[in-house]
Amino acid sequence: MTALPDGYALITLDSIDSTNEEAKRVAATNWLDNGTVTVIRANEQTAGKSRRGRGWVSQPGNLYCSLLLAPDCPASETPQYGFVAGIALREVVAGLLPGECVISCKWPNDLLVDGRKIAGVLLEGSGVAHQSLDWLVIGVGANIDHHPEGTEFPATDLKALGGKGITPELFLSQFIDAFERWKRRWQEEGFAAVRQAWLAVAHGQGMAITVRLDGSTFSGVFVDLDVDGALMLDQGHGLLRVTAGDVFFAAA
Repeated sequence: MTALPDGYALITLDSIDSTNEEAKRVAATNWLDNGTVTVIRANEQTAGKSRRGRGWVSQPGNLYCSLLLAPDCPASETPQYGFVAGIALREVVAGLLPGECVISCKWPNDLLVDGRKIAGVLLEGSGVAHQSLDWLVIGVGANIDHHPEGTEFPATDLKALGGKGITPELFLSQFIDAFERWKRRWQEEGFAAVRQAWLAVAHGQGMAITVRLDGSTFSGVFVDLDVDGALMLDQGHGLLRVTAGDVFFAAA
């Protein structure tokens, strides 16, 4: 049984198309914001997805969950939840793996171990631009027992890296504890504290990267995060501020 802190309510499902889709269905039907974060976890997903609508292998053994909440910040600041979740994920994974593993955050919302993806975050919301969103879904996936092969960006999992006795229930409990701590710190201290923590473990800062969007690709050196979490890219003739895209490195 998964123990969650006060203010969190858990829904556990055996199989679902996507925990994010289920969270959106809950938000659209019988969900009322009462300050509680609804957590939906499934043993498997039949139509899991990652960023930009791509499919993601979702067989039993890994963590598939979504957090449904009403964000208490302007819509423009909701992407910062992704950095909060990313730092929380890193804290959990760091406590479950041998100390020699290099655990880093890849912009915008991926977690890497020794350069391979082990977890990711997908944000989806509904509301009016420049106002607070009606609801926000924070989808979280973590590779515990297995990982997909042949992906464009290489992946790994906790079991392959030496993690033992780790269950999705254990991982989820630790993640929610860490997420709540970082969420409170963000709310009390602002994004600067989260930004500093994220940059301290950022993957590829100072390296040449390629950013891909639908229909366009551009390159530069990843030099910093803006004060709101945007990627700052040095293209040799000034800084480019990037708010969305998939990041790839020369060695990938």
